[in-house]
Order: sequence, then structure tokens, then C-alpha cells
Amino acid sequence: MSLSLYNRVSKALEYLKENPTSKVVVSGGQGKGEAITEAEAMAQFFYENGIERDRIIKEEKSTTTFENIKFSKEFLNGEKEVIIVSNDFHLYRASMIAKRLGLKPYTLSAETPAIVKTQLWIREYIAVLKSLLFDKG
Repeated sequence: MSLSLYNRVSKALEYLKENPTSKVVVSGGQGKGEAITEAEAMAQFFYENGIERDRIIKEEKSTTTFENIKFSKEFLNGEKEVIIVSNDFHLYRASMIAKRLGLKPYTLSAETPAIVKTQLWIREYIAVLKSLLFDKG
């Protein structure tokens, strides 16, 4: 698990422990060279840290932020208010996509490791432009 992902699941774990009736949708498919999906890695982290299995919903098909949100929406049973937990640089685009897909997003920010922060902010700027042009709800 990358440090960025660890920071995200740690932030979500804090929220889940403070809000024991909340559920979590963990979202992410399997990348090249990865033994398990990103969703499964996050689910295992939550299991190992005391979150009950019935509070964890896995979405394991997505490969992009747009797909993460679009496919996760299928598990929400019409609920519109969601909390998106991601790294600080990523929350603007994730919220933008969620709004475009008819959701009302709130955000929880996880710290981005300093060593990759500049690179990821630049990448995210380009990703926002790409999303505005090509992601369709």
C-alpha cells in the first residue's frame, strides 16, 4: 500500500470510528502487477483495524476517478450526500465529478507525502482539464 493510500484509509478510519453507523465504499480496480484490487487492499486495512465487514462495500471495476465515483454511486441506494476521502490535491476534481453525477459531496482531506506533492499538483491540474473536456455523466 502506497503512503498516499495509507494516509487516505487512515483518515477514513478515523471518521468510521467516530461515526459507528456509517458505511464506506472502497473503490478501485486492479492495476498491472498488483496482486489484489485497490478496493480489496482498503477493505483489508479496515477489517484489520476493527471495522465490521458489513460496513464495507467494495467497488472493484474502476480505473479512473470518474469511474470510482460513477461505479460507487450504484451502491448508494439513491443517497445523494457522500463524504469523499482523498489526498488534498485530489479533492477538487473528485468533488467536481461527484456534483456532475448528481451527488452532494463533502470532503475529508488526507495529507499528500511531501516528496510527491508538487508532481501530483501539476498532474492534477491537467487531470481537471481532461475531466472537464471528456468525462460525461
